[in-house]
Amino acid sequence: MSPSSPVPTPADPARTNVSATYTNSKFTSSSSSQTSTAPFTISTPLALPGSDSTTHKTAYLSSLRNAVSALQERVNSELTARMEEEARELAATSTAPTTSRKAGQVAAAGSVDEAAEEENYGEEVIEDEEA
Repeated sequence: MSPSSPVPTPADPARTNVSATYTNSKFTSSSSSQTSTAPFTISTPLALPGSDSTTHKTAYLSSLRNAVSALQERVNSELTARMEEEARELAATSTAPTTSRKAGQVAAAGSVDEAAEEENYGEEVIEDEEA
């Protein structure tokens, strides 16, 4: 996800939009699960400071902080929904039990090892090849 800098909108130079764009390196146009890896952008309007006064700048920074927090919540909600959908798709297509090598636990067919997911949240997981 890459946040973009506030840019004044042509229609109203006193307002701008703050946006966040999520992209996934695994997204391809031929991907079977388009929705879970498709990029998306979320934006929210933001009023620019009325002047260079400290009061206006402070109010602007406060509204910017709130806008970024709101964007973060929306991105997290979208990604959580996508993860849940992906888990449901996996559960529907899986027939054999899977083994979590890292945790050494056998998970039910199609279920997600929640502990491993939580531990690796936001990290790229590279599976070790067995010798």
